[in-house]
Amino acid sequence: MEEKKSNSRRNFLKAGLITGAAATVGLGSLDLLSKEETSKIKTGKKIRLLSPEGKIVEVDESVINPSVTTAHLNIREGIPGKKFVMVLDLAKCGNAGKCKEACSKMHYLPEDRSYIKIFEMKDAEATAPYYMPANCFHCDDPPCVKVCPVDATFKREDGIVAIDNERCIGCRFCMAACPYTARVFNWGEEQYKMTVEDMKDMKPHEMCSSHVLGTVEKCDFCPGKAVKGELPDCVNACPNGVFYFGDENEDTVTNGEETLRFKELLKNRAGYRLMEELGTKPRVYYLPPVNRLFPFEE
Repeated sequence: MEEKKSNSRRNFLKAGLITGAAATVGLGSLDLLSKEETSKIKTGKKIRLLSPEGKIVEVDESVINPSVTTAHLNIREGIPGKKFVMVLDLAKCGNAGKCKEACSKMHYLPEDRSYIKIFEMKDAEATAPYYMPANCFHCDDPPCVKVCPVDATFKREDGIVAIDNERCIGCRFCMAACPYTARVFNWGEEQYKMTVEDMKDMKPHEMCSSHVLGTVEKCDFCPGKAVKGELPDCVNACPNGVFYFGDENEDTVTNGEETLRFKELLKNRAGYRLMEELGTKPRVYYLPPVNRLFPFEE
């Protein structure tokens, strides 16, 4: 499987190089493609890419032919009727780090790595510092999806922004486009990886991405748990109840201990979204660190 996948990516890059050369000299790409490449062109749908020379070129969709796909899992559809949302209460965060540990365990990441970051924040010189956890914001208008040249990252109907790692070519355009630095690149650590056999046994909606070397990864809101009505591990692991997770359509969120009305919580506690002015419409909200439960400690 690994050999086939490598060959697929090599063929894609080869086609991109040939097409880029054709664009440079002013010739049609089909004139320079070998019989092997032209025999694959069937869809007629073109995808725009950047050539190694920095030029915009077009290749046929059929040239991008990953050996393993997750289409049979219906991961792009999402869970019907759901619109997932998360609220983080900054007044409760004491930087325990349990959310990060649980996230790494859930996603089979190395112990020193997580899809969640905890930032030390201070808004002004005269104000008090506080902690701010941050994961993927699952934006309703995600710039990462817009720049992906191979449709590897996508927005689901239930609000989750996901990645098909078998389709990702590792260009990292999405990482550059994300204003929240929520994505990470798999440079080559030994990590758990889903096999074809694993995926065959999985039910729809259980998986949004898998670990593939040389591709991008991020928080996925744990859809495998959401489809069972369970909370993400970061929510369950936090000892202070910082993370609230729920469904906007049902207007409820919970941290496992208390369940609240989503809209009332935001209204009564002055909820806000990070970098609202960018227009990305994140599905992660924050409650300001008022009357904090813990003193700030380095």
